[in-house]
Amino acid sequence: MPMKIDSVIARQRVDDLEAALPFYERLTDQTAGRFEFAGVQLASVGPFLLFCGPDEAVQRVAEVSATLAVGDLAAAVEEGVAAGATVVMPAQPTPNGHRAVLRHPHGGVYEYVGP
Repeated sequence: MPMKIDSVIARQRVDDLEAALPFYERLTDQTAGRFEFAGVQLASVGPFLLFCGPDEAVQRVAEVSATLAVGDLAAAVEEGVAAGATVVMPAQPTPNGHRAVLRHPHGGVYEYVGP
């Protein structure tokens, strides 16, 4: 059975997370869920993942084009590799589930998240 992508989360670097949140909360009519990971401040608001922090810490987050939510992370990674993707970061636990990062054959880098 082909991999199913349940949703796509747009990533946006902001200079000031506190200043940016009211716009995105109003736009989506949702309250932001905030967390920190590897020195980066993040907020999930509807289909957006906002992030800010020092340049060195943010580079890992900024290199990823989007986050793809999948129901079966292991199967998604396996299928992606079989189709020509390369693993940039193998599956590992994070504050918002498990994640892996893949480089697609045409250059895009995507974070896959799943349970």
